[in-house]
Amino acid sequence: MNENDFDLARKCRECTDLLPLEPRPIIQGSSNSKICIIGQAPGLAAHNTNLPWNDASGDRLRSWIGLSKATFYDKNTVAILPMGFCYPGKSSSGDLPPIKRCAELWHQRLLALFSPKITLLVGQYAQRYYLNDKLNLTERVKNWQDYLPKYIVLPHPSPRNNIWLKKNEWFERSVLPEVKTLIQMAS
Repeated sequence: MNENDFDLARKCRECTDLLPLEPRPIIQGSSNSKICIIGQAPGLAAHNTNLPWNDASGDRLRSWIGLSKATFYDKNTVAILPMGFCYPGKSSSGDLPPIKRCAELWHQRLLALFSPKITLLVGQYAQRYYLNDKLNLTERVKNWQDYLPKYIVLPHPSPRNNIWLKKNEWFERSVLPEVKTLIQMAS
């Protein structure tokens, strides 16, 4: 395994028949990445621009973790490995879930290339895959420090989660300042 594995993953066509658009794996990282962000799957804006988190969700995530766009998109600082590498298509209530095959094929292989100081598990798909617990997202985020030092768990920053954020005002008030400090220390 080597740095070229990122290039191989970007060329993956394993799920062509399951995707609504041509495969366009959108990942980022290098053997030097200090922070790893594992989220759901690229949205349509990311697919169209070939840039991960290139939408309102990305703006909110960068604000939550206190990283500028330049730092966020520096592959030597931040690796981005979504659960599904390609845009999965639309459902009636947002995007479809990520295709599971990407994580099965690529995550361990790519994660073996580097040792991030911290990994952010953004949203329930990443948390279910990586955490061996029976908690729901709210319970995990309330107990986010239990997953340190390896993981930071966050809700998905989508505007669709504004209701969750309103119901759980403690998250932005109490959790995010500490998360920003940990991210600054890692970057």
